[in-house]
Amino acid sequence: MFLPKYPDSPTPPPAHTPTAADRAPDRRPAPQVSVSTGAVAAVLVGGVVLTALLAAVAVTAVSVAVAAAVLRSLLRDQYRR
Repeated sequence: MFLPKYPDSPTPPPAHTPTAADRAPDRRPAPQVSVSTGAVAAVLVGGVVLTALLAAVAVTAVSVAVAAAVLRSLLRDQYRR
């Protein structure tokens, strides 16, 4: 009942012979990218400086938070008296 119906005489697909137009185009070589040592040194120095600034900001934020907590506790004790 659900069997597929095949044609009586199947025809083979047409043969395709590759031609010169079917060939993949030749890839051009990628341009040479050269990185100088000065550029690498600049990136490294920049990274070190930015990391040091970030660490300084973090230490400053922690110290300000500690100072605020100490001042708050001192002022709270003063108002209780």
